[in-house]
Amino acid sequence: MKKRAIALVLSALMVTGLVGCGNKSEGSANDVKVGMVTDAGTIDDKSFNQGTWEGIKKAEAELKVESNYLKPAGTTEADYMKEIGNLYDTGYKFIVTPGFKFETAIFQSQEKYNDAKFVIIDGSPNNGKTGADRVEKVGDNSVAVYFAEQEAGFLVGVAASVQLKEGDLGFIGGMEIPSVQKFNWGFQQGVKYANENLGTKMSIKEENVVYQGSFDNVAAGQQLAATMYDNGVKAIFVAAGGVGVGSINEAKARATAGKEAWIIGVDVDQYADGIYKDDKSIILTSAMKKIDVATFDIIKDELDGKFPGGQTLTFDVKNDGVGLPNENPNLTEETTKQVDEVYNKIKNGEITVQAEKGDLIK
Repeated sequence: MKKRAIALVLSALMVTGLVGCGNKSEGSANDVKVGMVTDAGTIDDKSFNQGTWEGIKKAEAELKVESNYLKPAGTTEADYMKEIGNLYDTGYKFIVTPGFKFETAIFQSQEKYNDAKFVIIDGSPNNGKTGADRVEKVGDNSVAVYFAEQEAGFLVGVAASVQLKEGDLGFIGGMEIPSVQKFNWGFQQGVKYANENLGTKMSIKEENVVYQGSFDNVAAGQQLAATMYDNGVKAIFVAAGGVGVGSINEAKARATAGKEAWIIGVDVDQYADGIYKDDKSIILTSAMKKIDVATFDIIKDELDGKFPGGQTLTFDVKNDGVGLPNENPNLTEETTKQVDEVYNKIKNGEITVQAEKGDLIK
């Protein structure tokens, strides 16, 4: 009878779309049910989806919340709203969404489901309109989370410069949006800082700073990287989602053939993605946005009765929200030491990294 009852429950869940696209935890000791709607891609995308889910799973393990995620059929506002509604209807009233594409869906959801809590990563709720018709509002039951990408970019700019010492660097971005631009601008500032203060001689030429225009064109990412490497670029900082996968593939092919070709990863530690032979990787280091840390911290705030509703939070060096991986096998001890010193200078305010273009490239 027990097995039959479980089967009936599972059948009911499949009708509402909650089995086959989610991953529900069992046996939690807390009343809080944390749900997530994924963006394009999978839960193990080495980027926003994975980082968000890892933070939720940590909360499940340490804070005993119940968790579940749903993958929408598409990436429209309607697709997102449908899965937010499905989570809400099954009791998941703390919902985390990764990425700016959720902005309009959360704008509507925070009013439609006013007894739920919402966290949007790298975005802020708005009505999707422009000019005088645009309305932006972080509701009392929502929190918008951003990261200081420029600081992470600065650190990998310093790391690449100190490690490689002399030569050309490049940058490939996906869409030309603020979060990607700030990675680029910080990277350029970090290279300049290293040249002026740490004895390096690295350069970034205008033709080696490119925005591909999407986050999913793998072939274009490979071609752009090939062109840069052919033009003498030693390492490319790639902040471009699936476009970056193509760039990594190109670097791995060249490294396998015995050529120097480095990639600087983004968002998460991408070292494993760059392995091409005998645990050797073409990932020099990665500019990490600690999405898992931000997600976990806000869930904990909710359990502690301190949910920062109505606020826009920025995770940066000062609160350990951005940085390099704890382990960087392709960086020497001396490079790591110098990067740590720069990190601390940013943390104590001795170095300020600008989040605007100014006189930088693109």
